[in-house]
Amino acid sequence: MIQRMSHAHDAGSVAPFGDAGVAPEKPQSSASRTGYEEFTYDDGIVRLFVWATILWALVGTLAGVYVALMLVVPAASFGMDFLTFGRLRPLHTNAAIFAFAGNAIFAAVYYSTQRLCKARMWSDLLSRLHFWGWQGIIVAAALTIPLGFSQGKEYAELPWPVDIAIAVVWLVIFGGNFLMTLLNRRERHMYVALWFYIATIVTVAVLHVFNNLVVPTGILTSYPIYAGVQDAFMQWWYGHNAVAFFLTTPFLGLMYYFLPKAAEKPVFSYRLSIIHFWSLVFIYIWAGPH
Repeated sequence: MIQRMSHAHDAGSVAPFGDAGVAPEKPQSSASRTGYEEFTYDDGIVRLFVWATILWALVGTLAGVYVALMLVVPAASFGMDFLTFGRLRPLHTNAAIFAFAGNAIFAAVYYSTQRLCKARMWSDLLSRLHFWGWQGIIVAAALTIPLGFSQGKEYAELPWPVDIAIAVVWLVIFGGNFLMTLLNRRERHMYVALWFYIATIVTVAVLHVFNNLVVPTGILTSYPIYAGVQDAFMQWWYGHNAVAFFLTTPFLGLMYYFLPKAAEKPVFSYRLSIIHFWSLVFIYIWAGPH
């Protein structure tokens, strides 16, 4: 996707030339003789995440069907530990949430962020590292959980080395690339969808890190630093807010981007959207303790 912008206009105003083709893989930004700046969007990374979304949707659905079958036919595990309900049920939930929904979120965030910022993602390399790193984490989950390497926490079963990989890929690679794109944006105004993305990145990182503070006892085994009630409290502060800030805030941000485009009208009240954002962020974060 190529956008042309006049230097005589505000950085957020797009010249009337519109779209002119498909973006090449390398970032480009130049000022032409006509006084218009040309820049490209990285839609290649969007397509990668879309294909991954489709793939993991199929895998997660098949895993869910197989797990449901075992409720009726327990012998469907064929006496194999890695095919039992207790092993495959958390695999199904992780596939549905972090593989299917996660890749869908990333695809839409990469698509909308570039257009809301009027800028290509800051680093194509970081975008690709994010994609392949996240798929590697999903594969690691698909191997470790059925083999019984689990922390026994809902939505947080993965062993500590995988947890570290998640923190690096999510916060350093994805978060860093997103932040630098914001800092180098051409559109001065930050639309409300971007604020929902920021809340998602920051809060999920905090939840993940603090819920997974452990003392390693082996390559894939560990003990949490919390005990008893404190451990349960931290787990469901994380678990409930994983629903809030992984499955709610990013999709609300996407709603604020795609709904006005589909309706071909601006949001009814931009002020209400800002109130929506801050009220949700301040109130929902305390949902876990209940």
